[in-house]
Amino acid sequence: MVVVPTYNEAENIARLVPELLALPVGLRVIVVDDGSPDGTGALAEQQAVNFPGRVVVLHRPGKLGLGTAYMAGFRAASELGADCIVTMDADFSHHPRHIGAMLDKLAAAELVIGSRYVPGGRAVDSPGARRFLSWMANSASRTTLGLRAHDVTAGFRAYRRELLMALPLDQIFSSGYSFLIETLYLIERGGWRVAEVPIQFYDRTAGTSKISRREIAKAMYTVARLAGRRFRP
Repeated sequence: MVVVPTYNEAENIARLVPELLALPVGLRVIVVDDGSPDGTGALAEQQAVNFPGRVVVLHRPGKLGLGTAYMAGFRAASELGADCIVTMDADFSHHPRHIGAMLDKLAAAELVIGSRYVPGGRAVDSPGARRFLSWMANSASRTTLGLRAHDVTAGFRAYRRELLMALPLDQIFSSGYSFLIETLYLIERGGWRVAEVPIQFYDRTAGTSKISRREIAKAMYTVARLAGRRFRP
């Protein structure tokens, strides 16, 4: 199952779902839409009609946070019996063509990250300021929390079901983008195997970014909070 959280992604979702389902790996898709005023939810429902049995749409009443969207998708995927669960953005910054390699890598790990920061990975056409901010966030998180993965803020991930079943997801404090940092911290501390696959990360060409100053501040707070836990006697 591929979990795709959406908010105002009408320009992308009708292209993304068919590309995912065309991959030769037998995917199904869960779209978690946070009440998009641009009609993303309705377009996703049309994809469910076009591909019966392969697309599920979860409608939420508003923007409740990326982390809670992931958890809603995880629960739905588990109930549907998924063995592997992929998370990705809807804006084609995470290209579907990388999913096959990520699933192959799950043979040797419980979590696979589509990474910009391992050999062969890179950000394509991304503004310099955004690349610098991403690099700083990853460097600070890795150093402060002792993380071994290189792309700790990446949302392009493949999880084994048993890993998600073992994680205390309901106890995770973070609800936004910092959810990604907190889950990786718990996974590495729990001794689960984490691998990375190089990807080309593309800057979106349609729609608008959802990362705000508030989300950046929340991520900084999350790193500080987890650092306190890490060094607590």
